[in-house]
Amino acid sequence: MAFIEALTCRECARTYPAEALHVCDYCFGPLEVAYDYEAIAAQTTRETIAAGPRSIWRYANLLPATNDGAVDLGAGFTPLLRADRLAAELGLGELWVKNDTLNPTGSFKDRVVSVALARARELGFKVAACASTGNLANSVAAHAARAGMKHYVFIPANLERGKVLMSAVYGHNLIAVEGSYDDVNRLCAELASEHPSWAFVNVNLRTYYAEGSKTLAFETAEQLGWEAPDHVVVPVGSGSQLTKIAKGFRELAKVGLIEEHDVRVSGAQALGCSPIAQAFADGSDYVRPVKPDTIAKSIAIGNPADGIYALDEVRNTGGAFAAVTEGEIVEGIRLLARTEGIFTETAGGTTIATLARLAAEGVVRSDERVVAYVTGHGLKTIEAIGDLGPTATIAPTLEAFEEAVDLEGEG
Repeated sequence: MAFIEALTCRECARTYPAEALHVCDYCFGPLEVAYDYEAIAAQTTRETIAAGPRSIWRYANLLPATNDGAVDLGAGFTPLLRADRLAAELGLGELWVKNDTLNPTGSFKDRVVSVALARARELGFKVAACASTGNLANSVAAHAARAGMKHYVFIPANLERGKVLMSAVYGHNLIAVEGSYDDVNRLCAELASEHPSWAFVNVNLRTYYAEGSKTLAFETAEQLGWEAPDHVVVPVGSGSQLTKIAKGFRELAKVGLIEEHDVRVSGAQALGCSPIAQAFADGSDYVRPVKPDTIAKSIAIGNPADGIYALDEVRNTGGAFAAVTEGEIVEGIRLLARTEGIFTETAGGTTIATLARLAAEGVVRSDERVVAYVTGHGLKTIEAIGDLGPTATIAPTLEAFEEAVDLEGEG
């Protein structure tokens, strides 16, 4: 069962019924799910969670929907890998990488979509929809196909080819919009008003959708032996994922699954779309919208809906924001692949590049247990890597191999 008490405005604290609502009628602040934590604590233990499925739905009591299997492709419970070689390169101590490239459609978006569409079905919606920079479109199309729901997914027309193909393969309707993600999102907000029977997962269902990101914190704590890390580094587009990961750790402590522990939260943005990082650097409380211009398209959101909340979370926990260059992003992708065997997309490259920057600046410390979130597979953004190819092309003979490759010292 879902232990929802109400929806609560994050600005004025007014409450609303748990319906398809996402904005406060009074102050236009965003709504958030409020839970009955005493009831959750009474019915949730480490043992009940361990007995659950190896997916996000093992944490069903802390989510705003029930799982009937219709939109469950097995999202979640991805590996948390000790990254000693990467740590050595960066001068860090205990470093872990949460590898969300292994979700069903190759990104963390499967977590939020599974939750959102499970709730949508409970509320009677038959059509799934979204505005997306790519990964969300992939996930909505896949989960809608699984559930037998019609879907409409909207993307910027200049999206990476891999993400376009991975949405189109699930069937109609994939709509490319001439403009940025922010243009796509504005259109979808209008369409949500025109078509109230459509479940736009990141518009009218956003309140529930965002809660799926908490499972990244839940899994991290469980995989660390039911302990919270000291510091996490999260890629940031809208800012929602960062705020929900932080919320997830606090909820685990609130229901008695972990000891209370202050988790420092840091955010990673690409320099070509870094409105929150810029506000952090300026000491500003206002996140000024920007026009995105970056290879990290999955986090290229120029007007981030949760920007001020992500900014507050980072400041309140003693973390930091960094904005990294295109070259640093590509090097971050290649560094993670070379040291830990994980191929991430540009958002993950932004995380690793930011981790490297913050480690060099002493913000991420060698005495901390650190978790870096890698949220999408590199095959989605192969254009960003450049012209990589064979080390050598040879004839099929030993002589040709020995001429082309230096084996000195390799035995």
